Amino acid sequence: MDGNGRWAKKRLLPRAMGHKKGVEAVRQLVRALRDTDVEALTLYAFSTENWGRPADEIADLTALMKHFIRSDLDEIADAGVRLNIIGDYSAFDEEAVALIDGALERTAANTAVTLTIALNYGSQAEIVRAARAAAAEGEVTEEAIARHLDTAGLPPLDLLIRTSGEVRLSNFLLWQAAYAELYFTDVLWPDFSPAHFREALDHFAGRERRYGGR
Repeated sequence: MDGNGRWAKKRLLPRAMGHKKGVEAVRQLVRALRDTDVEALTLYAFSTENWGRPADEIADLTALMKHFIRSDLDEIADAGVRLNIIGDYSAFDEEAVALIDGALERTAANTAVTLTIALNYGSQAEIVRAARAAAAEGEVTEEAIARHLDTAGLPPLDLLIRTSGEVRLSNFLLWQAAYAELYFTDVLWPDFSPAHFREALDHFAGRERRYGGR
């Protein structure tokens, strides 16, 4: 979900306003999932590298996360959405951790769609952890590593969308994206609407997927 800062800069607004508008884009996208066959959606909200941002921006992002949980959890839970986290969210403050724990517990039995949020997540570190866990069990194979990834239990990754014109994966789901279809758009995340999402899904549906066998 890239482009919040540039969205704000183009409008001569503080970066916090870009992040706030980005949260609204998340809200609209989650609601739009009801009209699709999407089984699982993963959103990259906060990377391990994001800790290098200014303290006030991290505080704004954390406050927005807390507000989103408080304001939207009822709607998410009632819609049958199961929340899931990848990454180490224990690095956030106690209040945020408690809110996340509560949201995970409340939605654990939901089955309509799985909404995974990547918090304090970095794919390279994830792969290292998984490889070490597999080695500790004495079996370093693709299957063993996959079992120890943060995404174990989620469906295989089919489509990876990157907004804002950046054409790179930025340490996101590197292992999982091995045979995923990639979709890059110049749309900044705060402007990424359900219509843009459906456009990406239509583009994906028109592709012929190959897995190296032909």
